[in-house]
Amino acid sequence: TPFVAVPGHPSGRGTAADQPTSVPAAKRQPPRTSGLSAVLCVVVSMQRSAGSNAASVRLATIDDAPAIMAIYNVEVEKHLSTFDLVPRTIDGQREWLAQRSGAFSAVVAVVDDTVVGFASLSPYKERAAYRTTVEDSVYVSREHPRSGIGRILMDHVIGIARDSGFHTIIARIETSGAASRALHEACGFELVGIEREVGRKFNRWLDVAVMQLLL
Repeated sequence: TPFVAVPGHPSGRGTAADQPTSVPAAKRQPPRTSGLSAVLCVVVSMQRSAGSNAASVRLATIDDAPAIMAIYNVEVEKHLSTFDLVPRTIDGQREWLAQRSGAFSAVVAVVDDTVVGFASLSPYKERAAYRTTVEDSVYVSREHPRSGIGRILMDHVIGIARDSGFHTIIARIETSGAASRALHEACGFELVGIEREVGRKFNRWLDVAVMQLLL
């Protein structure tokens, strides 16, 4: 499949749920300045199916804004992987990156010095009791089909969520997104429900599959 994407907010192990009176810094709303988390300094590499080039994952920077915007706007304008209807501007993309820090920082997949995908975690809901839950977003360029890039990005953000003490990850995927649903299932997510006709795009009513991974 040429593309894997998850629509999302725009996404010490096992300790968070045991400390309900305190909110770890990673679970607060992302501040406007970018930060550096130790877990995000880890560079993960894998061989692509082509066999010659390695894909690596690193922390996104403001300089990645044009590449991220290009990948995302294809989905806004032509596909159902995001429910956004208006393409992002370069200023809007830079602001999105600047607002993310810590466990909510964006990461990018890079092949031959080219950004080919990006991913992030976002707070699931604003209410305080949801603070141990996050939502994931993963987008891969359609120029890199069946490359394994979606999986390496998913594995990376799942690792971030675990190391940051979150309890569960939610994915909300337009129901026709078979590749994204299959990717999440391969990563251990389970389908927990279908939201009927909650979106409208391209003159169509859209359903959303809700998938969940307990960490």
